[in-house]
Amino acid sequence: MASAIALAGRGRGRTAPNPPVGCVIVRDGRLIGRGWTQPGGRPHAEAQAIEASGDITGATLYVTLEPCAHLSARGPACADLIVAARPARVVIAVRDPDPRTDGKGIARLEAAGIAVSDGVECAAARVSMAGFLTRQDKRRPHVTLKLAVSLDGRIALADGSSRWITGPAARAHAHLERARHETILVGRGTLEADDPKLDVRLPGLEDRAPHRALLGHGLAPSGWTAIDNPEAIAALDGVDHLLIEGGAGAAAAFLAADLVDRLLIYTAPIIIGTGRPAIGDIGLTNLAAAHDRWRLTDTRTLGSDRLTVYERT
Repeated sequence: MASAIALAGRGRGRTAPNPPVGCVIVRDGRLIGRGWTQPGGRPHAEAQAIEASGDITGATLYVTLEPCAHLSARGPACADLIVAARPARVVIAVRDPDPRTDGKGIARLEAAGIAVSDGVECAAARVSMAGFLTRQDKRRPHVTLKLAVSLDGRIALADGSSRWITGPAARAHAHLERARHETILVGRGTLEADDPKLDVRLPGLEDRAPHRALLGHGLAPSGWTAIDNPEAIAALDGVDHLLIEGGAGAAAAFLAADLVDRLLIYTAPIIIGTGRPAIGDIGLTNLAAAHDRWRLTDTRTLGSDRLTVYERT
């Protein structure tokens, strides 16, 4: 299942509104096929893995999400494909919350005499499908706020100079994060001050630049989508993962609206002193309300910088 979850990550940011799913098929302890949801959402991971395997009679199929049970003009239901392929067992990480499947895929497999286990590596699989699950549960994209700061929490000098707070390794990692999101958002102040391209400048991933969104009233430049307020992200079509990348006003607006699910904080070993803060006023009036909001999920060294990742509690 860990292999299936890793494969699912290849589709993140490219499959919406379908979830990024991974699938591996094993017989006699040997991998015979694998697949992951392809760009645009088709083919599904199970269909790709079955096609790669050929005959899977008697094998075990591991998949990160319950096989879909509903018909679609874009392809057959994965539960039907699996029944026809006759594996001995199907192992599932997460049940599909989509009411068109929700338990129906498992029931169809069991009715065909296929053994089913579910809940295997469920927590890790949910992280890999956070965008899809957030959209299903909260009817909006999963939101990541990215900050690149000095040790004293500054994102720029007092005059706005910010190139570069972090080093090349941290910036490369930030570009990888861009490639894992359908849309990236900045505030109007950042647009006017920096005219950011917000593209992906990593070899082999240049075509995975996200769509660009602008928070603020008024018209957006050509090629950008205007967002009047944080709550308007719910209407973004085909967006399950949204990355907030500047500046302090946009960060504060989404935090104040309680719409941030994940924090990416790149900290450089520098001290700026008087400079521009990373986050504006979020309306906090009681320190007690600031505690127990975030849990640390990852930390790593990137060159001379440090990345810390937090998820909502």
